[in-house]
Amino acid sequence: MSTFTKFKNAYFAFLEGIVVFLVIALAAVVTLGFVTRYLGSPLSWYDELAAALLAWVTYYGTALAAAKGAHITCPSVLNMCPPSIRVPIALLAEAITIGFFVFLGLASYQVMLILDGVGMVSLPGVSMQLVHSAIPVAAVLFIIAELLRLPDVIKSARGRGFIDHELEEAGIDAEEVASVSTHQRG
Repeated sequence: MSTFTKFKNAYFAFLEGIVVFLVIALAAVVTLGFVTRYLGSPLSWYDELAAALLAWVTYYGTALAAAKGAHITCPSVLNMCPPSIRVPIALLAEAITIGFFVFLGLASYQVMLILDGVGMVSLPGVSMQLVHSAIPVAAVLFIIAELLRLPDVIKSARGRGFIDHELEEAGIDAEEVASVSTHQRG
């Protein structure tokens, strides 16, 4: 196994670990909030913390989705393109996606600077900069995941095409759909 593959696998496992930890933390906070509310002594801070953790799960989850190639794409559309133009179109799509996350990371970093000295309402000791740090950090993690997947994207674009996970989940054979559409065009 190459050093690149080892690093990529370790990075993807790192992202999985972060997301699993955040999901467990979110479940614990929501459960604690439910139990204390049920017992008649609700915590004043659990819902604000749960909202922040949900945002963290969402942003770090997008980085994990990028690592697995499971973010929003249109693989069927790319697969309908001839292989000669599939690579440039796939690279353009990757460049647009990475560009968006560069913009998101920079804009959210500027928001973090504005939030200097502001704390959460129910937990004033927790900085809003920390809460909002999930966005620029996850944007960087997303970009790294996309760059690590780039060789696989190029290989798929040059080869048989991209796997359409949505069609697979629906029980539809993507190759059969492609052959029917090719037959109808021909």
